[in-house]
Amino acid sequence: MESSEAVKKLSEELQKLPGIGRKTAERLVFSLLKSKSQQTSLLARALTYLVEKVKLCHLCGGITEVEPCAICTDEKRDKSIICVIEQPLDIALLERTGSFNGLYHVLGGTLSPLDGIGPELLRIEQLIKRVKEGKVIEVIVATNPTMDGEATALYLSKVLRPLGVKASRIARGVPVGSDLEYVDEITLVKSIEGRREI
Repeated sequence: MESSEAVKKLSEELQKLPGIGRKTAERLVFSLLKSKSQQTSLLARALTYLVEKVKLCHLCGGITEVEPCAICTDEKRDKSIICVIEQPLDIALLERTGSFNGLYHVLGGTLSPLDGIGPELLRIEQLIKRVKEGKVIEVIVATNPTMDGEATALYLSKVLRPLGVKASRIARGVPVGSDLEYVDEITLVKSIEGRREI
């Protein structure tokens, strides 16, 4: 059965989102069509609001509706520690843990020479400026444990060392609830290297 052009177009746009294939996109479109028109209108308004109002904080690179963001202006946060992450989504993930009370700095990706992504395409200069201007004593590099994430962490440590700040890397290890026999060797090595006294 031939779909309408509007249904086809929305389905194609939804498929561009991560984790949404053709069938899921079609189910979402038809679910919206079946729902009350008020629900669909609310979704459309929320998407429009997102595009018009949400931007990146000029200080940390996180998502915000006000400049600077609530985290950067929170007087209760420890401004001497900056956690460097790859994407704005990582802030939400770390905030949910409730274990970090410093500031953040979003790089906007990782170094990837094969993809043509060098330091000039990331927010590294902004990080250096923040460290120089503030009273930062430690920068925690929380990039993903991938080849590019590790290369970025190494590069940042070399850039930050002359600034007199401590550069640390988040520990990685064996996931809770897993058996050692199913953990890869690199993770085991990193687990042993990142050990702490109990």
